[in-house]
Amino acid sequence: MKHSNISIFIPHIGCPHTCSFCDQRTISGAQHLPDGNEVREICEKALGEVRDPRNTEIAFFGGSFTAIPRDYMLELLEAAREYVGEGRFAGIRCSTRPDCIDFDVLQLLKSYGVTAIELGAQSLDDEVLVLNERGHTVSDVGDACELIRAFGFELGLQMMIGLYGSTPEKEWATIERIIALSPDTVRIYPVVVLRNTRLGELLLSGEYKPFSFDKAVEIVASAMAMFENSGIKVIKCGLHASEFVEHDMVGGFYHPAFRELCEALIYRHNMEFELKNEKTMPKTAVFEVNPACISKAVGQKKANIIYFKELGTDIKIIGDENVPKYRCKLRR
Repeated sequence: MKHSNISIFIPHIGCPHTCSFCDQRTISGAQHLPDGNEVREICEKALGEVRDPRNTEIAFFGGSFTAIPRDYMLELLEAAREYVGEGRFAGIRCSTRPDCIDFDVLQLLKSYGVTAIELGAQSLDDEVLVLNERGHTVSDVGDACELIRAFGFELGLQMMIGLYGSTPEKEWATIERIIALSPDTVRIYPVVVLRNTRLGELLLSGEYKPFSFDKAVEIVASAMAMFENSGIKVIKCGLHASEFVEHDMVGGFYHPAFRELCEALIYRHNMEFELKNEKTMPKTAVFEVNPACISKAVGQKKANIIYFKELGTDIKIIGDENVPKYRCKLRR
């Protein structure tokens, strides 16, 4: 059964840095701060709506959870803990910065029923981290991962594709380093440049020149395939469509169906590989994929069907339960 979250968003209060891509002041002024009673209301309502609470976590997202004022963090955790276990939700998930993790805070989180911690690593290149004013190092990420693992938490890492100072080569290196850290989950965020940010200023001045949208899709598609092949679940890819993003965006790699674009490209590459093994390019070809992935293989607006037709091959995609996710099999 698919895992789900009850997401509770906490603004960036207490965050020790304003990163190049973050419009912290705008967000903090515009977003509401939930208190313990509101957390209880959200959880109570969700208990009556979620199909399988035992496969659902209460998730504190939106800021650096372990950097918010301690009394406030404990108020939220106290409320959430009341809804964990004994037929209720499976646990509590939170996201935070790598340099806001230490032995004491992990011990505290453990005592309140936290089960998973996601770290905003963003890049595993020290130069990129400095240029984007992250305020932590690659070493901090590794140390935090080690501590989180030692306490038995599920470990998640979040990465951003296309930050200021990054290159495709640096992205490949970050992907390989993430795999070496063996997180349970990964979220991939292609950079979206917002006005009123340092990154926005650098973009408008011409100092920041991101690589192309197609290159971003290519990198993320390869990353998704590499993570999945390494047993790392990609639980999010790209930002959800919102008025906030569409109003304040001045550049970057936003698309309302970014993940679907990447998954279609994974299938396109795999189908091309299968066809290259043929002596001659066939006029028709039938590919078997996992039934849950037929639409991914077809592509958005039948993009892959059209792509191969323009190359002279009419392809048909059918389901086969025995074919793993992202793989395809050419029927011969």
